[in-house]
Amino acid sequence: MTIDYAKYPDGLVPVIVQDDTTGKVLMLGFMNGEALAKTEATGKITFFSRSKQRHWTKGEESGNFLELKSIAVDCDNDTLLIKAHPLGPVCHTGADTCFNEKNEGDFLAELARIIDTRHADRSSKSYTSGLFDKGINTMAQKVGEEAIELVIEAKDSNDELFLNEAADLLFHYMVLLKAKGFSLEDVKNVLKKRHNE
Repeated sequence: MTIDYAKYPDGLVPVIVQDDTTGKVLMLGFMNGEALAKTEATGKITFFSRSKQRHWTKGEESGNFLELKSIAVDCDNDTLLIKAHPLGPVCHTGADTCFNEKNEGDFLAELARIIDTRHADRSSKSYTSGLFDKGINTMAQKVGEEAIELVIEAKDSNDELFLNEAADLLFHYMVLLKAKGFSLEDVKNVLKKRHNE
């Protein structure tokens, strides 16, 4: 990947950061070669702050890091598109993006971020953190139990109970995926591949 840093007087190229799951544009930042190298080495997005005149890793104060998924350079070699997985709100205002958008259109992506947070911070007394603490066997067993409960409700005619069991199954499945190091996006990619074969 060749990047033309010299095209700009300050040697900084613009970086568009996009949510790898939802496709939403999260923010715009700037990088020099050192910031890009640190991003690639750590897997966390690092920019060069023009106001602070130093490198800064997004989330270094808030904990809302941007996990690197992919990097692409545009056709003129002077702008980067980085796809990332945000660990919390991206904007300092608390919004999901620096363009003041909330992720209301994709609650599953927001739920995945909450599960990520609970996985990273085991000090939380949440139900989800407790599942991670109990280990893979307990999580897998819980998915099995929820699947059986969903099958039972599918045979009856109570739509509310059926949907509640479906929600329980999906939630516990997402927790198990995280524990195994995967996400719904990974499952979606398998389905896409099967569809294209």
